[in-house]
Amino acid sequence: MALRGPAGLGPGSRRPLDEAVAAAEGREAPALVAAGGAPEDGEEDDGRGRGLLRWDGFSAWLHCVCVVGFDLELGQAVEVIYPQHSKLTDKEKTNICYLSFPDSNSGCLGDTQFCFRFRQSSGRRVSLHCLLDQFDKDLPVYLKKDPAYFYGYVYFRQVRDKTLKRGYFQKSLVLISKLPYIHFFHTVLRQIAPEYFEKSEPYLEAACNDVDQWPAPVPGKTLHLPIMGVVMKVRIPTCHDKPGTTQIVQFTQQVADTNISIILPTVHEVDLFRCFCPVFLHSQMLWELVLLGEPLVVMAPSPSESSETVLALVNCISPLKYFSDFRPYFTIHDSEFKEYTTRTQAPPSVILGVTNPFFAKTLQHWPHIIRIGDLKPTGEIPKQVKVKKLKNLKTLDSKPGVYTSYKPYLNRDEEIIKQLQKGVQQKRPSEAQSVILRRYFLELTQSFIIPLERYVASLMPLQKSISPWKSPPQLRQFLPEEFMKTLEKTGPQLTSRIKGDWIGLYRHFLKSPNFDGWFKTRRKEMTQKLEALHLEALCEEDLLLWIQKHTEVETVDLVLKLKNKLLQADREHLPVKPDTMEKLRTHIDAIILALPEDLHGILLKTGMT
Repeated sequence: MALRGPAGLGPGSRRPLDEAVAAAEGREAPALVAAGGAPEDGEEDDGRGRGLLRWDGFSAWLHCVCVVGFDLELGQAVEVIYPQHSKLTDKEKTNICYLSFPDSNSGCLGDTQFCFRFRQSSGRRVSLHCLLDQFDKDLPVYLKKDPAYFYGYVYFRQVRDKTLKRGYFQKSLVLISKLPYIHFFHTVLRQIAPEYFEKSEPYLEAACNDVDQWPAPVPGKTLHLPIMGVVMKVRIPTCHDKPGTTQIVQFTQQVADTNISIILPTVHEVDLFRCFCPVFLHSQMLWELVLLGEPLVVMAPSPSESSETVLALVNCISPLKYFSDFRPYFTIHDSEFKEYTTRTQAPPSVILGVTNPFFAKTLQHWPHIIRIGDLKPTGEIPKQVKVKKLKNLKTLDSKPGVYTSYKPYLNRDEEIIKQLQKGVQQKRPSEAQSVILRRYFLELTQSFIIPLERYVASLMPLQKSISPWKSPPQLRQFLPEEFMKTLEKTGPQLTSRIKGDWIGLYRHFLKSPNFDGWFKTRRKEMTQKLEALHLEALCEEDLLLWIQKHTEVETVDLVLKLKNKLLQADREHLPVKPDTMEKLRTHIDAIILALPEDLHGILLKTGMT
């Protein structure tokens, strides 16, 4: 494997390198240019602004685009990185090189699409696009960007070519992004990759210029995204959407738009039933394993099947976020290979998708392994696999099956199995089967999480205990045994027909990384809510009356504290009503004007940078 460095695409990049680097590192660049025309209609007030730097529009969606080719002497090599100023460390380039090609045993002829995920190198500067992270707060938790990881979306082509020494043309077009919008980026690649392989670099540059004109990825807005003559219509979900609904489809039924070429009903979901089809008899057991953050390996014949299955597993506990690491496609060259395959410690909480037969031996000590065959085209149903003992898994050629000694906590729901089997017999479309399966997983996850949500809400102090003149009160501690006692009357039996050892499942879950991540997120949200309520309490006070009873020093201290509160509310995106912020600014100005004139200038400037 070799690195050819960030090869450029010629003079078409209209921006000097020093300006690009300045922008990437967050320094001031010498000039601003208009980043695109006005939005077409009211629904795309995208928050992008007119004064963003060249490539800021592109960077809101993608980190860079890479072309990875195969060289007889060098092996896999990054041939092109675009835009030219995009920064990747040597370690990141190495990972991209190996993850962008299927293993040689996969035998992927023709065009193949898949996705991978890799760790960002430590020490990287925070990019300029922290200004776009404000959109992250409105996303559902499972779609929020993970600052430590990149996604790679691959379109790989391998075709016979007698003019080449090796006899094959092998190349991958790879989109590198922080956004987990799997379906969206695969659709983008289907639009641009086939023509790129025919027309080469100028076509790629033109496609990147199109992306740079896109509005920012604002959750809840219906976005029109032109790419090489095609307009895609998408809507990114928000945390306020009702789980399980797809609002863009409802919107589309009302308005027929002749300019739209592609309407995407989802940006992130995979074909759930197609992935679970070989194992749908065991889907509830797999849901438990994912929920509990158990180490899980998917052994598949190709990267498409491994990545789709891993993403379907991660997706099955939605709207809960899977907080452990997951690798839709993992190779022996991965920088974390040794860390994840060592036998000196217990396997980590991670889901790996692999295709190399070597892993059958290397990962034999892992407790749960799913071996799948070729995923059938939509409409064809593969034979259902069985749960088998781990000792029976010798090689990747072993028969498909779920190899585990895990005993599920919950009894199997025969209703969903009958429903899916009936759909198979009636040749129900895979999309419809996916809707049924997704609704089933959603109801199962909600039945599990509602008692936890109810208990955690009870840890919130009463609003009457919030005093404007004291620090906001603390949340009560989460006590596992206290929570367990609540399950007798308000447990999952209220919303789920499934019987079994729910208590045992909760005890196991409370020790898992998914609980840890979920509770930290909820605790942060509730703490921010307390801060917001404290701000509102301050706004309701007659602060001018208060300063009459206190010294000048105490008044100045109050002004500084109130300004810090404003900065905190802005920095942490506290859930504060807009009029509360305005009231607080008015209070601060009134207090400053009531102080001696020599303090006005200092206090008006202080804390507002």
